[in-house]
Amino acid sequence: MRCDFADSLLQGYFDGELSAPSAAEFERHLQHCVHCPVELVDLDLLRERLQLAQLYEAAPASLRKKIHADLRPTAPTTAMSQPLLWHWLAAAAVLLPLAIAGWRVSPVLRTDDYQAELAEEIVDAHVHSLQPGHLTGISSSDEQAVKGWFKGRLTFALPARDFANDGFALEGGRLDVVEGCSVAVLVYARPGHLISVFIWPTRERDTSPRIGSRQGYQWIDWRKGKIEFCAVSEAPTSDLLQLQWLFTK
Repeated sequence: MRCDFADSLLQGYFDGELSAPSAAEFERHLQHCVHCPVELVDLDLLRERLQLAQLYEAAPASLRKKIHADLRPTAPTTAMSQPLLWHWLAAAAVLLPLAIAGWRVSPVLRTDDYQAELAEEIVDAHVHSLQPGHLTGISSSDEQAVKGWFKGRLTFALPARDFANDGFALEGGRLDVVEGCSVAVLVYARPGHLISVFIWPTRERDTSPRIGSRQGYQWIDWRKGKIEFCAVSEAPTSDLLQLQWLFTK
């Protein structure tokens, strides 16, 4: 069986994406966990195999010619500028596949397909959290206690709030993984339903709610104050909209 750290911090630690306090906490965990060190070794072996697979594909000569044709020198070409030009073209040939890959996942250039993939991953994470022992890392309705548990685990101020008076009782929170990065999750109880609100920092501007459904679960995504939220549950969409309004009022 995988431990909770394997599902929340292991990938971020392997990719060097954790904050210093979170990385130190995970390293302490490694000293007594029998599962995470094995998974780290497996990830390292996978990375080496991918490097040896030679998946790199050079840009075609036609692209090199097109880039060269579009260049407009601002000064007469000298004997020394020619090598610099070909160095630039070589760099472009190497970076083009990376740029294409970055375009597919860049938060600035999101598409409907990207949003659907993100929602699917978040729904899967919510479903996984419903298994025994995975719902919360801290179980508490106290806002300060929840914020204290996340302190040092996040790089942003978590807006942990209890809306029990409005029918959404704070149950606690946990760390989860979305797109290979650790994100905060606040858990709310609605009569007959549990709602996971995934929260992470963003550089993008505020947006109105975007709504969808996958596998029988409803989700709603919005951004406010450089923070992105995505709430998911089997609860009706109207409940998620009400919760979103409580977060933004």
